[in-house]
Amino acid sequence: MPGELVLVVEDEPQIADTLERYLRASGFRTERAGDGERALELWRRARPDLILLDLMLPKLDGLEVLKRIRQEDKTPILILTAKAEEVDRLLGLELGADDYVVKPFSPREVVARVKAVLRRAQGLVRPPSHVQAGPLEVDLEAFRARCHGQELALTPFQVRLLYHFVAQAGKALTREEVLEALGTEADARTVDAHVKNLRARLGPCAELLETVRGYGYRLKEAP
Repeated sequence: MPGELVLVVEDEPQIADTLERYLRASGFRTERAGDGERALELWRRARPDLILLDLMLPKLDGLEVLKRIRQEDKTPILILTAKAEEVDRLLGLELGADDYVVKPFSPREVVARVKAVLRRAQGLVRPPSHVQAGPLEVDLEAFRARCHGQELALTPFQVRLLYHFVAQAGKALTREEVLEALGTEADARTVDAHVKNLRARLGPCAELLETVRGYGYRLKEAP
């Protein structure tokens, strides 16, 4: 069986070459577009399973490509951006991106994100964007989190990390499960550092995120 088709939309040949090489090594088929107009042409002709879309493109920028595709279709789109601050515009304003990766990135991480987005897209039910457990609430579309109604100063990655704990409150998650949910192939032990940094920003809700010795982490259920 042929692998799923990924349309790589990237105007820098070296980056596109690397992405295609890693995707093909993981069993995907690929098509490539070097500008926004060509991206739309290939999307309509090839109907890819997922689009890797750079924002800075000649002829038609990535945001415009994203908007036009979303007017017609729900093809999964993973954004490649050099600007972390673009995330709120892409995801918070509901333009329709399914995930993002900030440059410079690891090709292995991109492939892991592609797999994670495709798994979500193939599910029968899309997970809710807003989840709450006790005083903690996370809005993934707006990339915001609150503790007792007070907004928390979290990075986009920390919002995504907290979302997975809140969505599965009461369940102990292994480090590997957390990494899998976030779509990264980093060393599982890096979760410890991420959780430590997250706790430091949770204020009075920090005590809700427990360490399960010898296993992983768990967010306490609301009493």
